[in-house]
Amino acid sequence: MTKNTHDADVAFIRALAELLNENDLTELQVKRDYAEDDSLNVRVSRKPPQQIMAPQQIQAAPPPMASPAPAPMNAPAAASASGAEDDPASHPGAVVSPMVGTVYMQAEPGAPAFVTVGKSVSEGETLLIVEAMKTMNHIPAPRSGTVKRILVGDGDAVEFGAPLVIIE
Repeated sequence: MTKNTHDADVAFIRALAELLNENDLTELQVKRDYAEDDSLNVRVSRKPPQQIMAPQQIQAAPPPMASPAPAPMNAPAAASASGAEDDPASHPGAVVSPMVGTVYMQAEPGAPAFVTVGKSVSEGETLLIVEAMKTMNHIPAPRSGTVKRILVGDGDAVEFGAPLVIIE
C-alpha cells in the first residue's frame, strides 16, 4: 500500500510541475490530507526566466531617457529622481496583486472597464479582476481616492505583489 501511495504522490507532483510550466507560474503549494496523522505537503517552484524580466525594465526606461540632459553632472541626479518616480511598487498609493493570475479590466468582454484614469473610487469598489485557477477574484480599492495610473492591461499576466493601480 505504501508503494501505491508513493507512486500516486510522484504522479501528483509531476502533474503540479506540468501545471506550473503550462501556466507560467513561479510557485505552487498544495497540502493533501490522507488521514488524521498522514498528509503530503508539496511546494513546487522555479525561477522566472531573466529574459522575461529584462524587456519590462527596458520598456519602462526609455521615457525618462528621452528628455535631453544638458550637462553630464545633471544626468545621474535626473536618473535617480525619475527612477524613484517610475517605480510604481514603491508608490504609497499602489494597489498590488494579492496573487498570480490574469488581469481583466471589465466584468465581461465588451463591458465598460471597472476603472479609468481620473475616476474617483470609494473603498471596497472593484478595480479589476485577477483570474487565478479559473476563479475570478475581484480586487477592491483599499481606500477612497482617484485613480492616477493603471499599470496593467486587460489580459496581462501578473505575479504576486505586482503593482496594478495607483490611487491617490
